[in-house]
Amino acid sequence: MTTHVKRAFKYRFCPTDVQAAELSRTFGCVRKVYNMALAARTQAWVTRQERVNYNATFAMLTAWKKTEELAYLNEVSSVPLQQTLRHLQTAFTHFFGRRAKYPRFKSRKKSRRSAEYTTSAFRFRDGALTLAKMTEPLAVVWSRPLPEGVSPSTVTVSQDAAGRWFVSLLCDDPSVKPLPARGNAVGIDVGLEHLVNLSTGEKITNPRHERRDRAALAREQRRLAKKEKGSANRARARLKVAKVHARIADRRRDTLHKLTTRLVRENQTIVIEDLTVRNMVKNRKLARAISDAAWSEFRSMLEYKAQWYGRAVIAVDRWSPSSRLCSACGTLQDTMPLNVRTWTCDCGMTHDRDVNAAHNLLAAGLAASVCGAGVRPQRNTPDRQSATKQKPSRRKP
Repeated sequence: MTTHVKRAFKYRFCPTDVQAAELSRTFGCVRKVYNMALAARTQAWVTRQERVNYNATFAMLTAWKKTEELAYLNEVSSVPLQQTLRHLQTAFTHFFGRRAKYPRFKSRKKSRRSAEYTTSAFRFRDGALTLAKMTEPLAVVWSRPLPEGVSPSTVTVSQDAAGRWFVSLLCDDPSVKPLPARGNAVGIDVGLEHLVNLSTGEKITNPRHERRDRAALAREQRRLAKKEKGSANRARARLKVAKVHARIADRRRDTLHKLTTRLVRENQTIVIEDLTVRNMVKNRKLARAISDAAWSEFRSMLEYKAQWYGRAVIAVDRWSPSSRLCSACGTLQDTMPLNVRTWTCDCGMTHDRDVNAAHNLLAAGLAASVCGAGVRPQRNTPDRQSATKQKPSRRKP
């Protein structure tokens, strides 16, 4: 089976002063066009109950460029401005499809600084990348090679809160092919003391990346709080806080990439629990630890890597009593407080809470696969319920 995988390769680069100024102007224009188009579409709906599509906003952009007030939009490449209108159209598509909330305005201080260029707005030759409106190529640090014989279809330039510049090249990667089939399956129960607990009995310790830098982060945040708002000293202090956060995020992402790649390579079927992390972080006692564990990012990586390499990921319903159910005899315990890490069933079997949960998830996942359930069961099944929940539908025939 031949598969074509679109893969983004992200690199650091060091712009010159002229390039940095040009990119900063582009970021500002992209944000301005997005906000104006969103305001226009919102106003049209509120006043006339009219849905404005991409073609209408594109015509608006042409008119905006001809005004004296917005003439500066002509100073940057037009492609990133058109792309941001496409992104807005995608956001509305997700909203009308009830997959996302209503689009929000981009903030100058909080929103991601990025611009997307298509093939007509950049030149990639002999390992040199030159963007539109620039005379010199970007000084990209090629930390790994691009796939041989391919050229990027889209280039996204961004700057994070720590001031680091990145360029992401979207390419077809022919090297990504399905792995040889394996006959094994594994159940995974995520946790806080151990990041993942496998049905094989293996436990992988949670690195707790945020805790390692908590003292340094608190120190820099105290210094930031003492700086006068709007001052240059505050800007420098904010940058130091952002660098600590970036270091934590980089380590966390690296750990998750290594772990998920290993799990996908070693197992044909992976069973996880369909957790609602956004609701779990509302618990103020556990919010920091859950956010540091990054369960959502872990699942996301598992899903797309499994799709790349021909593996299967099955999500078991979050209401499945995996921790309270004896994996040996099937007896269901009435309660199971979080402080109980080991327990003995009436059948005489002593269980490790997390490993037992992984065993039950594996059994439930394999049973659900027979019913056709898979990743994101509450979206794919007709009644938005997992096959393991087995609740009768309230819909009338």
